[in-house]
Amino acid sequence: MKKSKVLITGVNGYIAQHCTLELLKNGYKVKGSIRDINKVYELKKALQKQIDIKDSLEFCQLDLLFDNGWKEAMHDCDFVLHVASPYVSYQPKDENELIKPAVEGTSRVLKFAKQSAVKRVVLTSSIVAMLGDANASKDIDCNSWTNISAKNVSAYVKSKTMAEKLAWDFVKNQDKNYPLELVVINPGPVFGPTLTGNLNGASMSMYKDLITGKMPMLPQSSMNMSDVRDVAEIHIKALKNKLAAGKRFIVTTEKPYSFQEMAKILKDKGYSRVSTKEAPNFLLRFMANFSNDIKGMLPFIGFVYNADVSETIKTFDWTPIDLKKTVLDTAKSIDELLHL
Repeated sequence: MKKSKVLITGVNGYIAQHCTLELLKNGYKVKGSIRDINKVYELKKALQKQIDIKDSLEFCQLDLLFDNGWKEAMHDCDFVLHVASPYVSYQPKDENELIKPAVEGTSRVLKFAKQSAVKRVVLTSSIVAMLGDANASKDIDCNSWTNISAKNVSAYVKSKTMAEKLAWDFVKNQDKNYPLELVVINPGPVFGPTLTGNLNGASMSMYKDLITGKMPMLPQSSMNMSDVRDVAEIHIKALKNKLAAGKRFIVTTEKPYSFQEMAKILKDKGYSRVSTKEAPNFLLRFMANFSNDIKGMLPFIGFVYNADVSETIKTFDWTPIDLKKTVLDTAKSIDELLHL
């Protein structure tokens, strides 16, 4: 039987690496897109430690902002996982630095997927696309949307919301002959072990600062957290699950957690340099006037976002990984790299 082939965008990213591993474990052929083809060696080496790749993995060079190569990349693919999206935790001077590649990239993926008769696209969005006005604690579910005109909404939050809305509009307005199916995955802040040892991503660099004592105070914020292994598992299950087509799925813990609770798990395990002190909200809001890093956090400071994952659990017969395991596995993975 012919193996299904999946194009995965931004294959070198933290979530995409885990998705690639999960695809290979589940017998898919994988074509990974990357902007700089010289970076594939490190990823192949990391994956090879986990699974015999054989001839199931190939790479292509694609850019979210240019049409070149997309048609050729998709012509032999059955599915697309669109995981690539620009992310920075700070507020950039020009918000289009984030919004343009996120929105145009999603549009490009869907256009060429449709032209190539791809069966289904699974898009990585985020619970930041579900925050309402981002100015109060909120219960969120698959019908929640962020108001991108609200005062607190950062460039990253806008970029994720606008890209996801564009995807749903595309599917709604498409020519209905051979319709392209869409499934959207909405994780919270994503943690879990690194495959390649790259600690430069937002989650990993924050975590590294936390366990090495470079984060003296933590923001007062609670939300449902995500394990990268859960996020990868649901992306892959969403490719063929008949009940998933046309839906959004929150992939997080069942309840919200604060950064202080995560820090306490580490402290109790002997990570003595971890601080559990919380920064006063007024101080962070004041500092946001001078720091783009803190400005990017404004939608979260002082609020509790409680996401409903019941639909995801039911559709995929899935149990989220316990947060304690996520926290300790992430720390162990960084430990091994830093030789702490």
